[in-house]
Amino acid sequence: MADLKIKLAPEYAGALGFEAYPAQPQIEGVWFHALKKNRSENGAFMEYLRLDEQGVQGLPGPLVPRQISVSWAAPGRINAFHIHVKDEQNEIWCVLSGQLVIWLVDCRAGSPTLGVKRKLVFSGEQPMLVHIPSGVAHGYQAGEHGATLLYTMDAQFNIEDPNEGRLPWNFFGEDLWAEDRG
Repeated sequence: MADLKIKLAPEYAGALGFEAYPAQPQIEGVWFHALKKNRSENGAFMEYLRLDEQGVQGLPGPLVPRQISVSWAAPGRINAFHIHVKDEQNEIWCVLSGQLVIWLVDCRAGSPTLGVKRKLVFSGEQPMLVHIPSGVAHGYQAGEHGATLLYTMDAQFNIEDPNEGRLPWNFFGEDLWAEDRG
């Protein structure tokens, strides 16, 4: 234990721990982009994406939108794990309201970040974009008030042959979804 300048009674000193704040692991092909929410006295405005003939403009990587969808998650809902492997299907996610704890896990054979897990906490308060490449398992748990997720894909959903592989919600460990109580 580190030298403490403030002496504690033994029963407290023995139970004391210190948090570490290591850098979050990176996953090859996953990128983030902060959005600017412009507020006024009567509301707010935010650009989600700008498009041209080549697809989305001004982001760290390419994506040509083929479908834009909205998902509403009930409070506490775990929706995991999805993985797109039949065909390319890359996604951009943005939480519009509420909060999501998002987990990404690189499952791509040969990837330099194979097996890397990354936790994100996104909310409508400070909107962010995250790009999720094909082969990266992804899932979320909604916060206590639920959440609204806007997402853009570079492939269209095909109900006859869905490109939505599933891994069990606890495949990477139930502890991923444990509430942070510290």
